[in-house]
Amino acid sequence: MYVILVYDISEKKVGKMLKLCRQYLNWIQNSVFEGEISEVKLKELINLAKEILDEKKDSIIIFSSRQEKWLDKKIVGIEKNDLSNIL
Repeated sequence: MYVILVYDISEKKVGKMLKLCRQYLNWIQNSVFEGEISEVKLKELINLAKEILDEKKDSIIIFSSRQEKWLDKKIVGIEKNDLSNIL
């Protein structure tokens, strides 16, 4: 499945969440990640993220689709992380 993950988390925990998300998805900008991920790996990511975040103060939003081609992506301004550079 193809997902876009966005998190809003306290400043003290941002580094841990960034490191975790980079293990599973491609960093797009600030607290935004995207990429192909299996359902099992997504559940694993969510469970590990729950250990970092405070569910009463922090949040993760996950947008999912069966395939990337079903999402229209438009960038206005500079793209922070151009994935075309990845080999």
